[in-house]
Amino acid sequence: MTQTLHPSTHLLKTQVVDELTWTPEVNADHIGVAVTDGAVTLSGEVTSYSEKAAAVRAAMRLRGVTAVADDIVIQHPYGERPDTEVAADAATALTRIPGAGDVKAEVSNRWITLTGHTTWHYQRQTAVRAAEAVRGVAGVTSLITIFPDQAFSAAAATANITAALQRNATVDAHNIHVSADGSTIELTGHVSSWAELRQATHAAYATPGVTHVRNQLRVTP
Repeated sequence: MTQTLHPSTHLLKTQVVDELTWTPEVNADHIGVAVTDGAVTLSGEVTSYSEKAAAVRAAMRLRGVTAVADDIVIQHPYGERPDTEVAADAATALTRIPGAGDVKAEVSNRWITLTGHTTWHYQRQTAVRAAEAVRGVAGVTSLITIFPDQAFSAAAATANITAALQRNATVDAHNIHVSADGSTIELTGHVSSWAELRQATHAAYATPGVTHVRNQLRVTP
């Protein structure tokens, strides 16, 4: 039986710090890192929500990380912007995204809530990233739904997703089971990192006709 090796707390903390330093949109000097049994806590101050989100994504990329607690505080360098300005910038940003014409941004206390629909998951993700980059935003919630423009076949979807996972160099497809419930894909089993979990989710959403992905994968480094 193969034994899974867990990185030490000190090594994992060093790796998180190195990953934050390597991530160009993050100023690692202003972010504190603590690690307990694979769970990473990020603290400190950043100047934008996009930097805060990028720091969390950077930590979750690493093998051995089982969870990330985000205690980072945003200190906008020019103070708080009015909701009307945040909403106007968000609306402008969304007009630049192909396929996101039906997505709308609602703003309350500088928090953006995205509604509407896209055809593909990647368009939804692009809309979220665009909202995250709006100056002065405090956070983003996505309520965007997917309305595919292609028919869904459960048999074809599960076969195509399984094949995509097997092609992916960062995913161990042997530990992932794919099933379909209507146009919803369910992933069960286990992976060794959050990055692997996200890759599996992307593979599922890249399949024509998929509207939801129920990811039940466990991260077991």
